[in-house]
Amino acid sequence: MTPPGHLLLLLLLPVAASQTPAGSCSGCGPLSLPLLAGLVVADAVLSLLIVGVVFVCMRPHSRPAQDGRIYINMPGRG
Repeated sequence: MTPPGHLLLLLLLPVAASQTPAGSCSGCGPLSLPLLAGLVVADAVLSLLIVGVVFVCMRPHSRPAQDGRIYINMPGRG
């Protein structure tokens, strides 16, 4: 569960953002189309890379060969 201090901080973030003056962003402007397209492509590639790594890491590994012994109270071994 989230501690009350963190919840209060999350609730006060919009208030703090609304108190920021409008002209405080120096050099901000609309993004050019090639830059925006590059950001979208980079995000898609990074997302696919993360999905690929998770898929490879979570793939079931081969089980070791059973040695022919019967184990009692060990499901799947006999």
